[in-house]
Amino acid sequence: MKAMRIRAPASLDNIYVGTAEAAAPQRGEIKVRIRANSVNFRDCIVAAGHLPVADGRILLSDGAGEVVEVGDEVMDFKVGDAVVSTFHPAWLDGHAERSELVSSPGGGADGYACEFVTRPMACFTHAPKGLTHIESATLTCAGLTAWRALITDGHLKPGASVLVQGSGGVSIFALQFAKAAGATVIATSSSAEKMERLKTLGADHVINHREVNQWGAAVLSLTGGIGVDHVVEVGGPNTLAQSMMAARTGAHIAVIGAVAGFAVDAMPFAAIQAKRLRLQGVTVGSRRDQIDMVHAIEATHIKPVIDRSFRLEELAEALRYQQSAHPFGKVCIDV
Repeated sequence: MKAMRIRAPASLDNIYVGTAEAAAPQRGEIKVRIRANSVNFRDCIVAAGHLPVADGRILLSDGAGEVVEVGDEVMDFKVGDAVVSTFHPAWLDGHAERSELVSSPGGGADGYACEFVTRPMACFTHAPKGLTHIESATLTCAGLTAWRALITDGHLKPGASVLVQGSGGVSIFALQFAKAAGATVIATSSSAEKMERLKTLGADHVINHREVNQWGAAVLSLTGGIGVDHVVEVGGPNTLAQSMMAARTGAHIAVIGAVAGFAVDAMPFAAIQAKRLRLQGVTVGSRRDQIDMVHAIEATHIKPVIDRSFRLEELAEALRYQQSAHPFGKVCIDV
């Protein structure tokens, strides 16, 4: 079968079409025909060599498809089931030990940019009923990160207020989950067109952060000087100070990414202490989180937002597009 691999030293120019084999499943394993992938910021930094990756590694953490064969003692899956991969197969539920967060697909282990895989059952969950394979492929990293940030860690309640940044995959999922839970959502963007699309998805307020440099103060104004209960922080050190300004006393700030860059002059320690803020890092989520998210998507009929799809052989182009085009929603691979 075809598999998209990367040569050392890792770079987008060193991605190539290779081959691989998917053996017959053994006890507790399933064989899956991969139909779709999605692309994440994490995949971009792996492919650029910013995270360790072995020579010849198969890329991408997200994969969706259908079961074509099952091994002995497999009770949860049958041939024909639509499934979606898990980001941390060893993290089944509850607190995650460091040992459960290693060997994630597309980095520490082979990923899903290929046509077939044979993996242990824990590497997959059922996909939501009613979604296409491409839509399901968006859930593994971006969808679950947003779910973990707001629902599992944040304990989001109806009537709460949420700030999301931009229109990438995690932020749009956070907007959708927050609205489904009955929250008020404030979204930031630098594009008037994207601001209108965010409103269409349910954003109650939008702020153009390019025009409003002190957008944290603008959030305070929109909330009557109180601030928001939850911040989905994807910008990183360069946006954290504004997020803290926007936050309510005792607010939960889910620290997820650094799409605005890693450099920062100083940690705004005084704001953390004065507001009693809860900063919590998010490393996607557990298999149990994913099962819960799938059930919620089925109940609320949430549809993932797809920006554009590429062919498997166009993986390098898809990663470049993810990096440079600032997509609205998810960039996907149609296997």
